[in-house]
Amino acid sequence: MVGRRRGAPLITLTTDFGTTDPFVGIMKGVIATRAPGVAVVDVTHGIPPHDMLAGALVLRAAAPYFPPRTIHVAVVDPGVGTDRRAICIETEAAYFVGPDNGLLTLAAPVGRVVEITNEQCMLSPRGHTFHGRDVFAPAAAALAVGLATTSLGAELNEITRIDLPAPVRDGRTVRGEAVYADTFGNLATNVEAGMLPASIEHIEIGGRRIPTLVQAYGAVPSGELLALVNSWGVVEIAVRDGDARAVLGVDVGAPVTVVGA
Repeated sequence: MVGRRRGAPLITLTTDFGTTDPFVGIMKGVIATRAPGVAVVDVTHGIPPHDMLAGALVLRAAAPYFPPRTIHVAVVDPGVGTDRRAICIETEAAYFVGPDNGLLTLAAPVGRVVEITNEQCMLSPRGHTFHGRDVFAPAAAALAVGLATTSLGAELNEITRIDLPAPVRDGRTVRGEAVYADTFGNLATNVEAGMLPASIEHIEIGGRRIPTLVQAYGAVPSGELLALVNSWGVVEIAVRDGDARAVLGVDVGAPVTVVGA
């Protein structure tokens, strides 16, 4: 059963806003006004614009490393101003605040879900283009000062969930795809370490073959293509001191095949 927050409150922010415009700073201003002294941590504001899957993957990867009952605000929201709902998911570990577009559901697949409708937990007047400021930041601040999740609005039984492509195992072969590209051009795949065959003959991507998995980027010479299990626990394709996307001419969605010996 989910419980109330314990210990000092902490709010994280994950968005596709970038840092050139004032949007992130404004959200922090709202939080500081409504929950003075509450710490705010930027996970990232570099999610590719409108890329909800990338945002969901980053949030899932980051959330376990924060203290219990952290309030995670995530905003990758191309549907802002439409009839898509604003929600909060409360799990045993944390709170997740954001749009009902699947963004939160990889990090919080189960939990109590409420629709954020309490006008006292929003700014007024409320605009149609910046719910990070008008809805999500003040709702997070309300939670940080002790408001119960159920005071944000009515509970929901169904929400929008994001579809993460599933790898397919065919005998000793696992077929997956690249699902995330980081700043270095490294391509994280949906092939988890536990799905790998006991012995690997090669990995295929972009018409190239990589002979085996290595343990570190430095295990191959500079400029060489490599594959390893990354910090997310999935197979990643990289180039030492280079950009795998550029070298291979592929991007997110590219097929990746792991062939067992």
